Amino acid sequence: MTPALDASVQVRSAPPVLSVRNLHAHLHLGDTVVRAVDGVSFDLPAGATLSIVGESGCGKSMTALAILGLLPQPAGRITEGEVWLDGVGDLARLDQRALRRVRGNAVSMVFQDPMTSLNPVFRVGWQIAEAIRMHETVSREEARRRAIELLELVGIPSPSVRCDAFPHQLSGGMRQRVMIAIALARRPKVMLADEPTTALDVTIQAQVLRLMKRLQQDSGAALLLITHDLGVVAQMAQRVCVMYAGVIVEESAVGDLFADPLHPYTRGLLASMPKPRHGAARQALISIPGTVPPLSRLPAGCRFAGRCAHVFSKCREAEPPLVPVAGDLGPGARKVRCWLHVGSEAA
Repeated sequence: MTPALDASVQVRSAPPVLSVRNLHAHLHLGDTVVRAVDGVSFDLPAGATLSIVGESGCGKSMTALAILGLLPQPAGRITEGEVWLDGVGDLARLDQRALRRVRGNAVSMVFQDPMTSLNPVFRVGWQIAEAIRMHETVSREEARRRAIELLELVGIPSPSVRCDAFPHQLSGGMRQRVMIAIALARRPKVMLADEPTTALDVTIQAQVLRLMKRLQQDSGAALLLITHDLGVVAQMAQRVCVMYAGVIVEESAVGDLFADPLHPYTRGLLASMPKPRHGAARQALISIPGTVPPLSRLPAGCRFAGRCAHVFSKCREAEPPLVPVAGDLGPGARKVRCWLHVGSEAA
């Protein structure tokens, strides 16, 4: 597994097309407040791939839904923060009507499960064409022609025939390709992909990832990739944010993260990856002890303190800030949220 480093230098200096600043997205369930996203900030440069990685329930998908204004209603809301999209403005301040003009146009999303994302009663070609006609004044015939072109672009055989298929008549890999075609219909500046290969077998996963990488390079779109799979991160991203219990605990170039993880949680994630077997010896899987704290009852100090082997008294008293590591400054700086790495000037 070799991290994707070839484009990191070029994209590091590219201007951000998406900037998320101090984003708080909470779920209000009666008297309970679930702090699903609790102060997240990052920049996504034009043409780059940034990955958000972490365990299930850490807030990855909620971050993407908050960016697009798709938080579950009526419970979900952005309580604080900004989401700046180049050429559009702060998405967090737009009403739903304005957001509908942005979604599928300047920014689009590939969801985790295409079977539940595609409408089962409409043909896939119609659904692609509808994504075009929502933002352009074109005839049905022209929209259908472009839908067929998009199906061909994403590698679906016999696209003029498959255009008239219903979602249940396609394989899982083909359905995900249809979702990618819909996401690319308007050549967006930013694509969000939420666990795009989770429901696919290993061979189809590799095909879909290669397709997304090629299409991203051809279109120049920036990609925000949400995953729990560090192998996917190594293959696809130049930069990665590690998320835990609603906050980012480490941000780094992919190569630096794999070579020298700083946060104890990041080290635990890397250690838990299955290792190749050599000879007859079987290596036991390593797991991180404990469980993620409930997002409605977060501890007073570091959110990882209850699972950390390096915990000391300060960890249980105050939450550490996310700060650049010593000697690493500038827009591409490594950042970590851990008292082991926070100097006295940042504390």
